[in-house]
Amino acid sequence: MSGMVTQVRPRGRDDSDAHVRIGALAPLTRPGWHEAGRHLLAGMELAVRDVNDAGGVAGRPLELVVRDTAADPDRAAAAVDELARLGVAALAGEYHSVVARAAASRADALGLPFLCSSAVLDALTERRTPWVARLPAAQSRGWRIYADFLLAAGHRRIAVVAQPSLYWTSGARILRDHLAARGGTLVALDLPEPDPAPVCDALAEQDASALLLLVGISEPAVSIVRSVRRDRRLAGTLIGAPAGQPEFASWAAALAGDGAAIPFLRYLPERLGPLGARVGAALRERLAEAPSFVAFEGYDTVAVLAGVLRSHGVGRPLTAETWAQVSAEGTRGRIRFSRAPGATVWQWLDAPVQVVDRDPAEPGRFRVLHTG
Repeated sequence: MSGMVTQVRPRGRDDSDAHVRIGALAPLTRPGWHEAGRHLLAGMELAVRDVNDAGGVAGRPLELVVRDTAADPDRAAAAVDELARLGVAALAGEYHSVVARAAASRADALGLPFLCSSAVLDALTERRTPWVARLPAAQSRGWRIYADFLLAAGHRRIAVVAQPSLYWTSGARILRDHLAARGGTLVALDLPEPDPAPVCDALAEQDASALLLLVGISEPAVSIVRSVRRDRRLAGTLIGAPAGQPEFASWAAALAGDGAAIPFLRYLPERLGPLGARVGAALRERLAEAPSFVAFEGYDTVAVLAGVLRSHGVGRPLTAETWAQVSAEGTRGRIRFSRAPGATVWQWLDAPVQVVDRDPAEPGRFRVLHTG
């Protein structure tokens, strides 16, 4: 899908009209989490359709120029350079945190507005920038909420298996520090490859009541879950996946009942308002399956950017107050941006955070276990 241009034009407009173009970044092929990328793009495309049906931006139709990052930071940075040369008014999207960090740093260097849809890594840019804002809760907030859930559920000794990555390392550090300050312990287990079965032996030796998977899908996550579920020594051990792997249909398809009762972070409110319900129904039709929270993030990203471009003007440089002036009704609540202490990017501080799992009695249904 690299190089694909998605055009959604309002009814009745001449194709010769000048378009307002937004560059859209998403992982659409492997090794990227392409299922998340598909949901992200579906949300962005739906928002473009709605914006254009409502008259576009200052009477001009909105257009997405889509680039596949494939979870590659260098590819994402090159895409930002290309999109800037093409004259896009702003950037939207990206799911993978390390990839979004590369895109955000390049956007900052070029002075190109970038609203990050899904990536949560706290240090999205190395320096304070007026160009970058983010919708989801920062990792430090979301993963502390997850740690609070574990403690409230009675887990004090928690094991973790993690693949090498800045994102996973950052998450483990947040969990370890938050748990330690409240009497909990995080124990790191080795992740043997290609066979993850020895994880079970290490987990039994550590006598931990929970195992957190800071790993990719489908592998090695699926193999680890199956191994733990079938080990009698580990009956009653909670398996957790804070990054949200069980959100997507492929997880349920790969694991069936074994994929239920695995808590993860989900960025939705307990109840959607009228806009969220309408968008959710349209996304379900577009995706032919239940939309993930990532699809809602994609929709909100484009809707917010369209509002910024309407009010601020296309082609004008942002000021320090531009993001601060945003007040938009999103699918998951009213979106406003602020600067958290020490943060380098503008942040939606009230972004919803839940801990949920799939119901063992009905794996297609999600149970809300904790909110933050």
